[in-house]
Amino acid sequence: MFSGMDPRAVKQAMKQMGITQEEIQASEVIIKCKDKEIVISQPAVAKIKMRGEESFQISGNVSVRGISTKPEITEDDIQTVVEQAGVDKETAEKAINDADGDIAEAILKLKG
Repeated sequence: MFSGMDPRAVKQAMKQMGITQEEIQASEVIIKCKDKEIVISQPAVAKIKMRGEESFQISGNVSVRGISTKPEITEDDIQTVVEQAGVDKETAEKAINDADGDIAEAILKLKG
């Protein structure tokens, strides 16, 4: 934060400004985005409080992984559509997929 300064002087200056820093023992940090996840392994995490606001400083090994946009469909979801729309299991599953996992929309389209 203050390069070239004595660490004790830095702590004292932070204390005078009302800034506190706490180390967080984390094994992994995942930032979830709409289309990907940013994964930070072996992280060093610091929580910094200043003027009532909390922020986090994170460093470590960064990797990015894509996430599936396909909805997770459970057997309960399929059974609900089968019962409500009066269709077979395969038709219900296709309707849920077509509705991007929205069960109510799938039922309405099958009934309509």
